[in-house]
Amino acid sequence: MGGIFTISLDFELHWGGFDKWPLKTDKRSDQLGAKPGKNYHDYFLSTRRVIPEILSLFETYDVHATWATVGMLLHDGKEQLLKNAPEQKPTYLALELSAYNYINKYGIGDSEGSDPVHFAPSLVTNILNARNQELATHSFSHFYCNERGQTLQQFREDIRAAKRAMAMFNAKCHSLVFPRNQFNDDYLRVCFEEGIRSVRSNPMDWFWNIKSTQSESILKRLNRGIDAYFPVGKKKSYKLDDINVREGLPICLPSSRLLRPYRPSEIFLNHLKIDRVKSEMIRAAKSGEVYHLWWHPHNFSDFPQESLAGLTTILECFASCRDRFDMKTLTMAETATLISHNLW
Repeated sequence: MGGIFTISLDFELHWGGFDKWPLKTDKRSDQLGAKPGKNYHDYFLSTRRVIPEILSLFETYDVHATWATVGMLLHDGKEQLLKNAPEQKPTYLALELSAYNYINKYGIGDSEGSDPVHFAPSLVTNILNARNQELATHSFSHFYCNERGQTLQQFREDIRAAKRAMAMFNAKCHSLVFPRNQFNDDYLRVCFEEGIRSVRSNPMDWFWNIKSTQSESILKRLNRGIDAYFPVGKKKSYKLDDINVREGLPICLPSSRLLRPYRPSEIFLNHLKIDRVKSEMIRAAKSGEVYHLWWHPHNFSDFPQESLAGLTTILECFASCRDRFDMKTLTMAETATLISHNLW
């Protein structure tokens, strides 16, 4: 086999950063670290517009992808969301990390039409109607597994709520991406017990060992940024046989590369970033290895056309690898099935 190309996307809209990205309706200042003057409502409206274009590119190049979606997005308004919400909610010591605290403090809308940054059932339908796209979960409430105060049972209840939300679309939950890439074996075991058979894990580099969203070192973030352009970490692709399958735990599929946002001030670096993805993919195709690319749809929001052009270049490279080396494209669930045919 000429390698496997896997794409996973963290589909969050505002739920991915409500603790640091103030909307105008929040009446919060820039003390959260948000960019001064940035309009996050418009930013996420741009995300909504770019998602159908991403799906169209996947259709054009016949690419399979996994959309790890925050469960709250699947609802059409506050009433429906709270009906599906778990009784046991996360009790973070840092209260601002709780989506439920955000709802109580700042409020959310009554429908997707009135609040398109917190609800997106129409986009979920688009994903499900597209060919070869997997709807996965990013937890129900963007749950942080390594933050102080929350419990394992609260995480279990959160996953069950995510499954209920997916069931509204007649979708089953086979794959999960942990918010902020935080997890450990106890949480992996809960995932397996709740029917999840594949999760995205982090690269093996030390700077991807994420303990907490509250106290992560600047050095780790700096090295992750540099590695997008220059080889400071380990080889990013891997063979299926290298994946350690452990009894009672879902299969962990390491990510290879975060596709970082386009920045107009970094013309040279933008090209370098795309070239790095292409060279890593070609090497994976030649070696018969897995190359797992991921990003957030909102990473395309500020400069959508430039970002889509970069993605097109990457997908053209994949098409060449498919023709020259017989590289395949698979979702996370499909990749896990190759490793263990009796998962489900």
